[in-house]
Amino acid sequence: MEYQKLIERSKSRKKNIKATLDKLSKMPVKQVDEFYHEEHELAFEKINCLKCANCCKTTGPLFTSKDIERIAQHLKIKPGLFIDQYLRIDEDKDYVLQKTPCIFLDEQNYCSIYSVRPRACAEFPHTDRKNMKEISNLTFKNSQMCPAVAVILENIEQKIKS
Repeated sequence: MEYQKLIERSKSRKKNIKATLDKLSKMPVKQVDEFYHEEHELAFEKINCLKCANCCKTTGPLFTSKDIERIAQHLKIKPGLFIDQYLRIDEDKDYVLQKTPCIFLDEQNYCSIYSVRPRACAEFPHTDRKNMKEISNLTFKNSQMCPAVAVILENIEQKIKS
């Protein structure tokens, strides 16, 4: 499966994706979650994040204070130094990486802080969480960079049509 083609196809299908998300917004929460969770499992049987890592290459996670403490401890540095070396405050007043690709991503797409990675990374692409309707804007955004989300939404679209 060529991941970049899946992302490009998703970018060309923005209207379809928004229409699918709109239809999902009108359905019961439990049914929506079942669609996502089932398709999440199927997508990740075929998609290997280590062959893609587009999320780590193109965007950065939000870092909570707990993330900062945990990662700084792992790196054996003070949280303030971690912030100074790696993070900046964005327009929403959240801590994010100073730049992308992620400084902790190596050439084989492995994360050097995987065991202590930010919660946002651990939960990405968020398609297996409860109450998916709450994060439809984030799901749309993720569909434009993550081949798994692109596939999940395409498959949900097909289920809704049938």
